[in-house]
Amino acid sequence: MKSLVCNLGNDDVFGQFNHSSSDFGGHVRKSDDLENLVKLAGAGKSGDNGKGSGTAVITRTKPETKRPNMYRVLLLNDDYTPMEFVTHILQKYFQKALDEATRIMLHVHQHGVGECGIYTFEVAETKVTQVMDFARKHQQPLQCIMEKK
Repeated sequence: MKSLVCNLGNDDVFGQFNHSSSDFGGHVRKSDDLENLVKLAGAGKSGDNGKGSGTAVITRTKPETKRPNMYRVLLLNDDYTPMEFVTHILQKYFQKALDEATRIMLHVHQHGVGECGIYTFEVAETKVTQVMDFARKHQQPLQCIMEKK
């Protein structure tokens, strides 16, 4: 968060403010704009003929970035796809070591579904497409899906 404190009775501060107004998104460009902003905020004195002599604080907050939704990429068991083929897919497209690929493959075989990884939407969608295309190319009925975590 950036703050700027200006004494409304000091023209030198306005000059400094004009030079650094880009730090505040360029919303206030002239000393008159700043005085009007302070008047609206009630920081100026009522009997000073618009020549504010109070102090104003202008604050600009940094917007928070939202974390992207994550998606689980899952392999579904079938009765036809060889276990070695599933292990190969896990190594090739999900960068799993042989022992981890074997563990996931056995989980798919025993429980009907197994998680290959968790990714952002675009990455998960790409991995599902790559696996499905590779399975079809090798005439395997393997199914790969994604679901929101």
